[in-house]
Amino acid sequence: MKKKNFVSMIMGTIGGILFAIGMCMCLLPQWNAFTQGVVLSIVGVVALLAMLIVRRKMEGKPAIELSGKAFGTTLLGIIGALALGIGMCMVMVWNLLVWGILVGVVGIVLLLCLIPICKGLK
Repeated sequence: MKKKNFVSMIMGTIGGILFAIGMCMCLLPQWNAFTQGVVLSIVGVVALLAMLIVRRKMEGKPAIELSGKAFGTTLLGIIGALALGIGMCMVMVWNLLVWGILVGVVGIVLLLCLIPICKGLK
C-alpha cells in the first residue's frame, strides 16, 4: 500500500467515525447531547477536509482546485445525497412510502450520474 493511500484511509476513517457519532448524538433525543454532537460532527468534517488537502499535497497537486466542473459536481453530489436522505425520512419517519421511494430513487439516480461526470465515458 502506498503511503498516500494509507494516510487517506486512516484520516478518512477517523473523520467519518467522528462525523457519524456526532450525527447520532444530534439525532437521538434519548442521548440528550445535541450541542456536543454538533461540535463532534464539525470536528469530523474538518478532519475529512484536512484529509482531502493532505491527499492532494501528497499527490503533488494543488490543495483545492476551483473550477466550474468541480463546483457543479459538488452541487450534484449534495443535491443527490439530500434527495436520498429526504426519501428515507419520508418512508421511515413520515410514513409516506410511495413518495419516499420515488424521492429516494431520484436521489440514487442523481448520485449515479456522478460516476460518468467524474470518471468519464470510454
